[in-house]
Amino acid sequence: MWLKPEEILLKNAFKLWVTEKDNEYFVLQRRRGYGEGGGGLTGLLVGTLDTVLDSTSKVAPYRILHHTPDSQVYWSIACGVTKEEIVQHWDWLQQNIMRTLSVFDSSEDITSFVQGKIRGLIAEEGKTSLVLEDDPEKFREALLRFEKWFELPPEEKLVTYYSCSYWRGKVPCQGWLYLSTNFLCFYSYLLGAEVKLVISWDEIWRLEKTSNVILTESIHVLAHGEDHYFSMLLHLSETFVIMEQLADYSIKRLFDKEAFQREPALSDPLQITKRGLEAHAKSDQFRTFFRLPKEENLLEVHESFLWVPFSHFNTLGKICLSENYLCFASQDGSQCHVIIPMREVVNVEKPDSSSRTLTVCVRGKRALRFTEVRDYQRLANTIRSRCGISASPQYSASSEAIRGECQSLINHFEDNPEDVTLMVGQKDSSKAVSTEALMTVFHPQDVENLDPKMLKEKMKEQSWNIHFSEYGRGTSMFFTRKTRDLIVRGVPEALRGELWMLFSGAVNDMATHPGYYTELVEQSLGTSTLATDEIERDLHRSLPEHPAFQSDTGISALRRVLTAYACRNPKIGYCQAMNILTSVLLLYAKEEEAFWLLVAVCERMLPDYFNRRIIGALVDQAVFEDLIRENLPQLVDHMTDLSFFSSVSLSWFLTLFISVLPIESAVNVVDCFFYDGIKAILQLGLAVLDYNMEALISCHDDAEAVTILNKFFDSVTNKDSPLPPTVQQASVGNNDKASHISVDISELIQEAYKKYGHIRSEEVESSRKRNKLYVIQTLEDTTKQNVIRVVSQEVRFNVSQLDELYNLFKRQHFLSCYWTMKSPALLHHDPSLAYLEQYQLGFQQFSVLFSLLEPWAFCTSMSTLSLWVFRLIDENQDGLINFKEFCCALDTLYGGSFTNKLIFLFKLHLPPAFDLPEDGVIRKSPERGKGKVDLQAYLKQWQNEILKKEETIKDLPRINQSQFIQFSKTLYNIFHGDPEEESLYRAVAHVTSLLLRMEEVGRRLQEPRSPPETKQPANTAAAEESSAEDASTTPESSDTSSPHNSQDAAPDLSETEWSFSFEQILASLLNEPVIVGFFDRPVDIQTKLRQARVAQLKQKANK
Repeated sequence: MWLKPEEILLKNAFKLWVTEKDNEYFVLQRRRGYGEGGGGLTGLLVGTLDTVLDSTSKVAPYRILHHTPDSQVYWSIACGVTKEEIVQHWDWLQQNIMRTLSVFDSSEDITSFVQGKIRGLIAEEGKTSLVLEDDPEKFREALLRFEKWFELPPEEKLVTYYSCSYWRGKVPCQGWLYLSTNFLCFYSYLLGAEVKLVISWDEIWRLEKTSNVILTESIHVLAHGEDHYFSMLLHLSETFVIMEQLADYSIKRLFDKEAFQREPALSDPLQITKRGLEAHAKSDQFRTFFRLPKEENLLEVHESFLWVPFSHFNTLGKICLSENYLCFASQDGSQCHVIIPMREVVNVEKPDSSSRTLTVCVRGKRALRFTEVRDYQRLANTIRSRCGISASPQYSASSEAIRGECQSLINHFEDNPEDVTLMVGQKDSSKAVSTEALMTVFHPQDVENLDPKMLKEKMKEQSWNIHFSEYGRGTSMFFTRKTRDLIVRGVPEALRGELWMLFSGAVNDMATHPGYYTELVEQSLGTSTLATDEIERDLHRSLPEHPAFQSDTGISALRRVLTAYACRNPKIGYCQAMNILTSVLLLYAKEEEAFWLLVAVCERMLPDYFNRRIIGALVDQAVFEDLIRENLPQLVDHMTDLSFFSSVSLSWFLTLFISVLPIESAVNVVDCFFYDGIKAILQLGLAVLDYNMEALISCHDDAEAVTILNKFFDSVTNKDSPLPPTVQQASVGNNDKASHISVDISELIQEAYKKYGHIRSEEVESSRKRNKLYVIQTLEDTTKQNVIRVVSQEVRFNVSQLDELYNLFKRQHFLSCYWTMKSPALLHHDPSLAYLEQYQLGFQQFSVLFSLLEPWAFCTSMSTLSLWVFRLIDENQDGLINFKEFCCALDTLYGGSFTNKLIFLFKLHLPPAFDLPEDGVIRKSPERGKGKVDLQAYLKQWQNEILKKEETIKDLPRINQSQFIQFSKTLYNIFHGDPEEESLYRAVAHVTSLLLRMEEVGRRLQEPRSPPETKQPANTAAAEESSAEDASTTPESSDTSSPHNSQDAAPDLSETEWSFSFEQILASLLNEPVIVGFFDRPVDIQTKLRQARVAQLKQKANK
C-alpha cells in the first residue's frame, strides 16, 4: 500500500528493521520478528510494540523508504503485509521511477518528484475508495490492519476504530477496537498473547455504559452469554454512540425491516460511514423533538437569538433547517420552541446587517426576528430558495406590499413591546373532510347551559384563547412551559382535536398530502384481505358503550379510517388496540384528521407498537421497569420480579390507558401524550404505582395486585368533564368503588409531572435503544427454543447440538444479508410467519452450509450433488429450506441406519432431485407473505402431514441406466480420501458388475427369443469393463457435473433401457462388509460443528 510520504528518524530504527534490498534511492526493509528468522524474544517484543503503539509498522512488517545519497533524511512511501505485496511495489519503482531520477540535478528535486508521484498514486486509489474520513492516511492504515487481523470478506465496511483496553477477567489488554458495518472487532498482542474478538452486531444482547470500582467508565457488551468490557477510551461517549447506532442499524436491517424501509439514507450497507451515521442520528433526534415527517433531514444548524414578544426578551437557541421546515429551540432553560413550515413563509428580510438580523414573515400577520445569526446572508438565501421567494428587491407590487407590512410589524414590536395583540394567528379551516368530529354530532355543546362544569369548561377555553393571543395559534405557535401547564390542567373539549393535530405534527402531514386520504378510502373500498376481516370483527368492540359507536355513523367512519391505514401500510395492516385508539381520535377529530393522527401515532410516536410482535410496547415496558428501579426502590425491594408490571402494564402502553380508564379521564392522558410523547405515559404509570405503593407492598400474590390496580382505575374520575352520563363510559373491571376514594385524573396527572417530570425525553430514547437489543434477542431466543422443541421430536440430535445447528443456520442466513439489501434470504425473512418458516435458506446459502456439515466429502459447496440434496429435502418445492428440513437431512446422514442412508442417496438420483433443468436454475414458487393467507391450504397441508403414511422401500421407483451410473459415481466420490478407499472402490465395482449380470440374466429369461449367443457376452463384458474403469477412476477425473456426461462415459450396454430396484441395490451392498462398515462408522458431530463455526465466516471471505 502506498503511503503519504513522511519523514522518519533512523537513529534507533535499524534495531527494529532489517534491510532486505536497497539501491541508490530506495530501501526495502523487514520488521524484526517477522518472516525468516522471526520469533523468539525479539518477535514477542516487536509484536507487542507494534500492537500497542499507533504506527504503520504494527500492521505492515515490510516497508519501502526513499532517500538520496547526499541526505540523511528518509521518507516512508510504501508498506506491505506480505513480501509479495512489497516486492510488487519495489518492482514498480524500479521500472517506472529509477530511470527518470537520473535526469534530475539536485536531491531536493528528486525527493519532490518521488513525493509527488506517490501522492498521485494515492489520489488515483482514492477515486475508487469508499473511505471518506477526516484523516484518510491513518484510516487506510487502520483498514489494512483490520483486513489482515480479522480476515473478513472484502465487502465488510470499516466505519471507525479506537484505541482501548479490553478486560479479560481482571486483566486489561491494550489494543484496538474496530467498528464495522456488521461486526465489533478487537485485537491485542502483548508478549506473545494474542487476543482476537469478533462479535456480529446482531448477536449483541446488551450495550451500555457502566462504571464500577475498577473501571471508572467503560462500555459493556453482552453477547453469547459472555460479558465484554472496553475501557480507557479517549472519546468514550462518541464511541458508545457509534456502537449504539451500528447495533440499531443492524437490528432494523435484519430483524425489524418494517421500520428500516422508511430510512433510505441507510439502505446500502457498503456506503455506511461514521459521518453518515452521525448525520442520521442528528436528523432522527431533530424529527423526534419537533414531530416532523420521516422524510425530513437536518440540513443546517445556526446559533441565534429569537425575539419572544410575550416575554419581551431575546432567547438564545438554535435554528434548525430541513427540506420543508424552519425550527427553533431555546437553550436557556425556557423550554421554548417553534416550528415554521416553509409553506407558511411569505418573506425573509434583513433589516439590520450590523446585528446580523434575519426576519421571517409568515401568514397571519406574524413575524419572527432572529438576531446574531453568524451566516445570516446564506441562511436567508437558503430559506428564500426553499420557499420560492425571489431575492431581487424589485419583484412585484404585491411583494413590496408584503415587505412593507412586515417592516411595519417589526417597527411596531420595537416601539410597543407591550402590545402583542397582533400575534393572533388564523386557525386553519380546511374543508377537505366531509364529516365532523363525532363528539360534536353526538354531544353538541349547549351555549346556554350554566352548570358549574360547563362554566369551568368555558374558563378553560378562555385561558387557551388568551394563550393563543400571546403565543400564536396554528402551525407556527410558540411551545413553552406555559403550554404544558395548560395541557396538564386539561384541554377543553372544543379545542382537543385541533391541539392533538398540532402537537403530534399530523397537521403538517395532512397539509402536505391533500386528497391522499380520500384516494386511500376509494382504493380500499370493497377490498377483502386478512386485515379487513380483522377490522370487521373488532368494529363493534370499540368503545361499545359510547353512543357514537352504537350507530352506523361512527362504525362507518371507524371502518374507513382503519381500512385506509391498512391500505397505506400493509406491513402493519391492522393490529388489535388500533380500533380503540382510533375510536377516541374520531370523537374529537374529523375523519381525515383522525387518519393522520393514527399515522403520527403508529409511525412516529409509538414506533413498532402495532405489529404482530408489538416490539415497541415490549421495549417501553422494559424502559418502564428501569424507571421503577430508579424511582420506586421500596416497590423493587418487595417485588424482586418486575415482570409482573410488564404484563399488567401492556394495555396501558398499547391503548394509552384508554382501555383501563373511563373515556372522560383517558382523553386527558391522550392530551399529555400528544404533547410529551411516551414520557407522559411512563410518568403516569409511575404515579399510579406510587399512589398504590402501600397496597401493592402488602399484597401476597399477583392476582391480588391486579385487583388493587383495577379498583384504583375504577375510582379515577374527571370532575371537570362536561360530558353527560350517557356519553361517559365506565372502565372495564370491578365497579365497586367503596374501597377506594375517588381520584381526579387532573390531580393524578399533575402529581405525575411534579414527581417524575425530571425524566428527560433524551433519556427515554436512549433507554429505548438499549432495551430494544435485549427485547429483540429475547424474542429471537424464544423463536429458537420453539423451533428446537419441534425439531427435537423428529431427529436424534440432542438439544445442545440442535442449538449449535440453529446458530449456524441463522448465521448462514445473515451472511447472505450482511453486504446487500437485495438478498433473497432477507426478502424471505418474515417474523410474522410460523417459527419454523422465519429463517430459510436458498440454494446458495444451503450449499455453503451443507458442505461444512455433511459427514462425507462428496458435496462441494456449488456442486450438482448439493443441488440434488437441496431439491430432495425441499418438500414443498418453494426453493427455500427451513431448519427442520435441514436437520432431518443431517440426522439421516449422521445417525440413520445403513438402509436409511442408502435410501437418501438413492433418492438423490430420482426426480425431482435428479431432474436438473437445462440452465441449472432452481424454479422458485412465488414469494410468501404476499396477499391474503389461504387458511384452507394450510389446514389441508397439516391434514396431509398427519395422515402421511410411513414410506417403505417397496414404494421407491426403479432407477434407470443413467441414474444408476451417476449413483455409482456418487459412491466413488463419498469414498474418496478414506483410508480404505481401494477396498471400497473394488467393492462398488463388484456390486455394479453383479447387478449388471443379474439384469442381463433377468432380461434374457423374460425375452421370448434370445439374441445371438455371441452378442450377450459382449454386452456383459462391456458393462463389467465400464465398472472396472469406474473403480479405477478417482473422483477428480470423474465428471459429476451432469448426468449426460455420465452417460457418455459408459458404453451402450443394450439397445433397450435397463433398471434396478432399491431392494436389488440394497441386497448387493449388504454383501460387502467394507461398505456396510463405512456407512455404520459413527461421525463426531461435535467436531464438525466446531469446525463449521470457525470456517463459516472464512469461507465467505475466501470467495
